[in-house]
Amino acid sequence: MSKLKLSGVAKSYGATVALSRGDLELEAGEVHVLIGSNGSGKSTLCKIVAGSVKPDSGEVLLDGNPVTVTGPQAAKALGIGIFYQELSLAGHRTVEENICLPDLPMRGPFIDRKALSQRAARYIALFDGVTGQGFSADATVDSLRADQRQLVEIMKALATEAPILIFDEPTSALDRSQVERFFEILRRLKENGRAMVFISHRMDEIFAIGDRVTVIRDGATVGTSRISEAKPAEVIHLMVGEQEDLVERQAPASAAQPSAGDAALTGKHLTGPGFADVSFQVAKGEILGFGGLHGQGQSAVLRAIFGASTVDSGEVLLGGERFTPKNPRQAITHGIAYVSGDRGRDGIIQGRPILENLTPVHFLRERLFLARPSALRAKAQPAMGSLRTKFGGFALPIGSLSGGNQQKVVIARWLIDRPDVLLLDDPTKGIDLSAKADLFSLIRELAAQGLGIVLYSSEDAELLVNADRILVFNGGRITRELTGTDRTRYNLYEAAYEAAA
Repeated sequence: MSKLKLSGVAKSYGATVALSRGDLELEAGEVHVLIGSNGSGKSTLCKIVAGSVKPDSGEVLLDGNPVTVTGPQAAKALGIGIFYQELSLAGHRTVEENICLPDLPMRGPFIDRKALSQRAARYIALFDGVTGQGFSADATVDSLRADQRQLVEIMKALATEAPILIFDEPTSALDRSQVERFFEILRRLKENGRAMVFISHRMDEIFAIGDRVTVIRDGATVGTSRISEAKPAEVIHLMVGEQEDLVERQAPASAAQPSAGDAALTGKHLTGPGFADVSFQVAKGEILGFGGLHGQGQSAVLRAIFGASTVDSGEVLLGGERFTPKNPRQAITHGIAYVSGDRGRDGIIQGRPILENLTPVHFLRERLFLARPSALRAKAQPAMGSLRTKFGGFALPIGSLSGGNQQKVVIARWLIDRPDVLLLDDPTKGIDLSAKADLFSLIRELAAQGLGIVLYSSEDAELLVNADRILVFNGGRITRELTGTDRTRYNLYEAAYEAAA
């Protein structure tokens, strides 16, 4: 029998408070749902239990005894297993190898292939009939679809045979038949006395599988109730709290619906990897928000318009003219700018000077091969100044800057030659409050100058305060448009959580 209790658990990263007071009680033989908005602290709480994050304060009790979870191996020794929201699979290894990682059965210095296959086969068989074409024990993970990779991650968590299992958004990429099979497995585990924490952003799933629900808001646990006694609207109100009026008062006046003549960017029935039948229009001078829970197609649409991934069908119009996004170079030359919150992957050029990080778009748009550094510095200085970027000199390496100032460099590179359309893909991820304030001040300034801006943010308050309209995504589709007084936390959460029901 395993009973887990967390009391007053807290974690900060510098000035950013990820968790201020996390409380959770988990009983043997139950599925305990953990719910909260983007960035509320759910995943941080789970990582503390799993030993991958060390808390700053608070207490963790296992069967009534205080424990210190010093790392993933310590968590495993205590009987705790976890499914990570960010998949922890080895892409070059096979399905069966991933299921058994990190404890591959060995025979001397070599993997015991027979024992490996026998062990993995037990967990693959649990999902027989719903894994889909191309899935096999000897397939490499890199060759699988997103839903199949997620199934492997679930199998890997189940293979720990841990008395306590934590599932952090395990169904986000699964189809209905796969979810139903997974829930059958969870119910059997519950009957056998296993204790499970389950995080989901789908309200129907929460009420289908949970026994109790705990709500986390802004880094703190705000309530726990039995699922049988809870209602979806009550759960959403707990997530919203008392902040809604404040956000509404700060929100900008809703812009008028754009007409064909003043549209900066139009998408008509766009379908591609991660999104389907997405239609929208953003006017010159408008900030259009893409809302909803993380990973519901918002980033996929922005990357496709920028030519970083494909549009399989549908039509994109720039200023009323048809545009077929083939690659980022073409998008840049047509006046489209794209800023990603993942600056490590999509933004900075590691190890190179600040000036080199600022000017690649300028070289491309002006078709330059060579340029005087002094001329480049003169071009870049106003853009850096508009964002109040703190740096010692253009020749310093980009790594000498803080994360917030690195992101400002990424944004500034698009402002040297003003674009017509600005696509912002969660641009404030990992930057401090001061840098965020500078960024949004500039975004509103650019909109006032006539840019068409599409803003996706995983922080709901950023959308409610800065976007003129919000299109809510769920499951790769736009499920609701919020304008005027409809632009509230409650409506945003309701659309994000209940549209998939």
